[in-house]
Amino acid sequence: MSTENEGNEGNAAEAAPSVPSAPPVPADAPQGLPESAPVAPPHPDATATQQQPASPAQDPATAPMAPAPAAAPQYAPPPAPQPAAEAGWPPPPPAVPAYAHAHGAQGGGPAWGPPGQVQTPDAPRKRGAGGLVAAVVVAALVAGGVGGALGFWAADSNNSSDSSGSTTVSASGTPQDLKRDPGTVAGIAAKALPSVVTIDAQSGDGEGGTGTGFVYDKEGHILTNNHVVASAADSGQLTATFSNGKKYDAEVVGRAQGYDVAVLKLKNPPQGLTPLPLGNSDQVAVGDSTIAIGAPFGLSNTVTTGIISAKNRPVASGDGSGGSNSYMSALQTDASINPGNSGGPLLSAGGAVIGINSAIQSTGSTGQSQAGSIGLGFAIPINQAKNVAQQLIKTGQPVYPVIGATVTMDEKTGGAVISDQGAGGTEAVTKDGPAARAGLRAGDVITKFNDTVVDSGPTLIGEIWTHKPGDKVKLTYKRDGKTSTVEVTLGERKGDS
Repeated sequence: MSTENEGNEGNAAEAAPSVPSAPPVPADAPQGLPESAPVAPPHPDATATQQQPASPAQDPATAPMAPAPAAAPQYAPPPAPQPAAEAGWPPPPPAVPAYAHAHGAQGGGPAWGPPGQVQTPDAPRKRGAGGLVAAVVVAALVAGGVGGALGFWAADSNNSSDSSGSTTVSASGTPQDLKRDPGTVAGIAAKALPSVVTIDAQSGDGEGGTGTGFVYDKEGHILTNNHVVASAADSGQLTATFSNGKKYDAEVVGRAQGYDVAVLKLKNPPQGLTPLPLGNSDQVAVGDSTIAIGAPFGLSNTVTTGIISAKNRPVASGDGSGGSNSYMSALQTDASINPGNSGGPLLSAGGAVIGINSAIQSTGSTGQSQAGSIGLGFAIPINQAKNVAQQLIKTGQPVYPVIGATVTMDEKTGGAVISDQGAGGTEAVTKDGPAARAGLRAGDVITKFNDTVVDSGPTLIGEIWTHKPGDKVKLTYKRDGKTSTVEVTLGERKGDS
């Protein structure tokens, strides 16, 4: 399949969103892992996608995570990629390890992989929603909300074990005796938990999933993943439960499928909401400590720790519908992230949000049980998510930067290859678009985006989406064995359709 940058909106179909550094391979969502993932076809530049024959093989290591249902459903592999340059957007994820969403039991999501290799991670999904995610370098499984039923089972099992002959010793002392210094993990968790919510999304047909979100501002806006709320966005029901057990109805303010970001609004927000402080994801370094908060497998208010194990992992993911994919240049962490964690905050050692947990890598293939964390989780950098959230709150729709060219989604091309034609038989390079004005044409192989090496179409899209329309970037490409570099001013595409 191929994807095309926005800028081809005037063509038969909207161009696919710009490619991030590298998309992940689709993986099983919290509900279940896809049996297989199709090979990523040519992908439009950041604004359009082009359909290409999908490869039957898929990386079993990654799958989007889904919300946690009573019994986590399995995710089905996404359909063969289809042209998106003019016909539809975003482009389908490339054929690589699948990532799973971290939200609920039934959902599934994307994950990121290391640059230079396209993989599909599973995005954590909300409980009950299904979805697949593709990652560029590593397959990730989205930490969704698969925890509901499993969480109940675990609690019931623990209670049963205490019925007789229990050796459990009750802790003595008052809560005040258990206070910790603000700089400790316990201190940071205690401060952040009141601002983290467990999201329950029920679709119109009764299916649902569990994911996570966090307070974005005092007006009651909640930031989370698109794949967590996608199933209930139109005619379903959404609720947000705080750590104190209080539950509030919520509604969708805006969704960005390509970025896998969504903003909710509490219908009757309580007084005294405390937004989580936002950090600077650009300043994060490999080795920095991380803290993840969410509802893995439905177990709300769960706190795990780890480090940033890599940056700029290209990841591609889907919401389980097979028609919309997201791309990111993710933060990779070894903090334990599972289905149900999707949409939750990834905090720095100082307690600031540096990312939104979205996908995890999975070793699973097509088994009946849902995969869990193996130490590879992926988060959307908060700098990018913040820009998207502000746009959604302001206009209700996302804006994507594009180069106006359709690129293939193949992972072994040594770069992002501009396709021979766009979706629906349109031109691969949009007339008078950014790429055309820079002299790019079909057959050119883009090998670098500024200083970042581009190994595939998904990686390019991920990198493009870390910028804004109007930004000037440098593209290095090969044509007939000769390498050249040109400056391109990114165009824009509004909306997901």
